[in-house]
This record gives sequence, C-alpha cells and structure tokens, in this order.
Amino acid sequence: MPFRFAAPDADAVPVHVVEQGHLPDWLATQDAAVQTWIEAAGFSAGIGETLVLPGPDGTPAGALIGYGTDKARKRMRFVLAAGTLPKGTYRIVSGLPADRAEEEALGWLLASYRFTRYAGSAPEMAQLVAPEAIDAARVEILAEAEALTRDLVNTPASDMGPAELAAAARDIAARFDATIEIIEGDALHEGFPMIHAVGRASPRAPRLIDMRWGTQGPRLTLVGKGVCFDTGGLNLKPGASMGLMKKDMGGAANVLGLAQMIMALGLDLQLRVLIPAVENSVSGDAFRPQDILTSRKGLTVEINNTDAEGRLVLADALALADEEAPDLIISMATLTGAARTAVGPDLAPFYCDDDGIAAALSSAGTAAADPLWRMPFWEPYEAKIEPGIADLDNAPAGGMAGSITAALFLRRFVTDTPAYVHFDIYAWNPSALPARSKGGTGQGPRAILGALPAVLGL
Repeated sequence: MPFRFAAPDADAVPVHVVEQGHLPDWLATQDAAVQTWIEAAGFSAGIGETLVLPGPDGTPAGALIGYGTDKARKRMRFVLAAGTLPKGTYRIVSGLPADRAEEEALGWLLASYRFTRYAGSAPEMAQLVAPEAIDAARVEILAEAEALTRDLVNTPASDMGPAELAAAARDIAARFDATIEIIEGDALHEGFPMIHAVGRASPRAPRLIDMRWGTQGPRLTLVGKGVCFDTGGLNLKPGASMGLMKKDMGGAANVLGLAQMIMALGLDLQLRVLIPAVENSVSGDAFRPQDILTSRKGLTVEINNTDAEGRLVLADALALADEEAPDLIISMATLTGAARTAVGPDLAPFYCDDDGIAAALSSAGTAAADPLWRMPFWEPYEAKIEPGIADLDNAPAGGMAGSITAALFLRRFVTDTPAYVHFDIYAWNPSALPARSKGGTGQGPRAILGALPAVLGL
C-alpha cells in the first residue's frame, strides 16, 4: 500500500484551515454569498469538521476544515477531515500552523491504512497535496515505516513465525543494501543458550536476526523482542491472555520500522539490528519452572515463570550487542502487563539512566505525536531480581513493580555500552483512533528518530 501525497495539481481544491475562535474574523473577510453558505450549513470550525464551498457552476471552489480549539487539537484529530471530504485532491492554502503541519500531514497519510492481507481493501479517501511547510519525502518515509510495523504485528502467528519474521528482515535488508545474518541451529544453541531454551519447544526453530547498515558515524544498536507467539510455556496463559499474543513480536516490528526510517532517510550512523525470533510453545522439550539457565554473558538465571520469556531472549541479544560497546543500545519489547496497567495503551514507557537522553526522547515524542513516559531504573528493587540460588530471577515473587524489575533484569546485560534505553511497549490500539487503526501500532520509533540528532550528535 503506497503512502504518498497527491502530486501538485492546478485543479486541486484549495482548503482553508480555520481555528474555532478565529471563525468570525475569517468570515468577515469573505463575500456575502460565502458567509451565507457557511452560516446556513452550521459550520462551527470544530476539529476535523469540513465544508465544501461551491463555485458558480456547482463544482467545489474551495473547502474549509475546522481546527477546533487548543484543547480539542489532540493527537492527529485534524485527520477526521480526510474521511468526510468528498473524494478528490485538496491543497491547504491557509490556516495550518507550520509547527503542526508534519504531524497533521502524517496523520492524513496514516488514515488510509488498513490491514488487507486477508480481506477488505484500503478506503478511497480525499487526497492531500503535501503542505509547503513539510519535507514531503520524509513524511512519506515515516508513514511507510509505520505501515510496515502495523502489518507485521497484525499478521497472525500462522503466517508470522520466526522464519517469516526473518524473511521480513531480509526483505528490508535487501531494499537498503544492508547485510544480514541469521543465527540458528547449533550456533544458536551454543552461543545464545537462553534464546534457544525459550524457542526449542516449538517445531518452528528459534533464530537470532543480525542486520547491519552504514559504515561511518556513531554506532546505534536496536534490539527487538521477536516472540512470534507466546503460549506462556509450561506456565500456560489462560485463553483470554493468549488471545493477543500474535503481537508479542511488537518490539521486533517497531525496531524494524525504526530501522527502515533510518536507512530510508540515509542517516549518518552505523546501525545494527538484533532480533531474537522465537515461539514460546509447550512440548516435552519446553524449558521448565525452576530450571537454571546460563546466559551468553555467563550470568545464571533461575526460571520462576516460563511466561517471563521475553527478558530471557532479549538478555542474550543484549549481551551480544554490548560486546561491541556501541554508542547507544535501545531495546523495544512488549514485555510486561505491568507497564500497561501503569500507563495504558497510548503511552510508551521507557527506562534510561541518562537525564539528557531521557529529556531528548521526551521532547521528541511530544514533537512527533509519539508520546513517551519515563520510568525509573529503581535500584532499591535490584534485590528482587536476585534469588540467591542463581545470579538472577526471571520472575520475582510479589507481583509489584513488574515493569521496573524486568528493566533492571535487562540492564544487567549491558555493562560496557555508554548509554542504554529500554522501551516496554504495548504495540496495539484496542480501538480505532484518528490516524491509528485498531490493531498493531508503532510506539516510540518517531520519538527515537527525532531524538537521535541530539543524542548521537548527528
């Protein structure tokens, strides 16, 4: 599905964007016929409200889109107009603030997203000429990367297992001339014992995806959780909790979307992407509660819940990432229900020890309409992840601070890298919202992309 702005067209319908409080002043500048038409139609300039202005021959001579009030201008709600304007091509000629133009234009493109692999088709919507204030090519890249992430998360596990996730990564690598290695079999068993342990019960073999791009600039490594389906293992999930587990590779999908943005924009950095791709299944070969696993880093881990498998596969991948000591490691994972309980589905919680990096991420998230919420690496809880019988516990008892203890667990595997950021995301919209369809979603990539210049000195 292409996500493109309409080509500039002399016949495109001119659009005036009008804030609710400015409507009387705008009306005062129009002739009597236009004033009468707008007043008769009851147009109030509410956010996303539309009205077509007819020309003398009855064809559209222009259109109005309401921009509401400051309070109403929530995340991309302007795009409600895309679904109510008559089909055609439109160009904004006045009223859209330059500092909001990229967000609103991106929302317009994303409003046309539908997951159509199995049924249905994308809706025909009003087409928008890119506003003059934006870099149209950049916004199209952001939209296509978001669509990639959504498609990967929305694809059911029957068609998105470890092999299919690796194939998707290969396709992206081929598009951007990146190198890619898939580690599996004996090499995975010997070098990444926790990835192998989590995935070995499934007939769909586990693997580690390792993609590299770029030869100069600062070094960034992205690590994404690729649990393509999570039954919970021998600590089997109830059916209600298993229902959305096709999305448990949402971290991998977000990392691949972010990687596509970085490569398509040609950022001057050295990128590495690591994705442990597994299915957490039940069989006679499944890893068990009270097993003790030895990680790639040499740390031993007592298994107190086989449903806390995401941190195990991430730990081995983080250990590999840390061996090169890049300038920055970022992990993304649909890791804990505790994070969702804390902040709900809209916010992407992240952990970071560096106040400057955290501030850059938060600021970039606001600017990109990709909101984040900083969480603490709360060191007094370190003792909770130390069971005594092994170095680490993968599922501390007590049921409190589950997202924090998971983040602390992961941090133990990053010891030589100057900066580490961990995202505990949901990667799913429970219901449709403007520019955000129900289903898989990106959480954090646009914020990270916006922060990279400040964080890495690009």
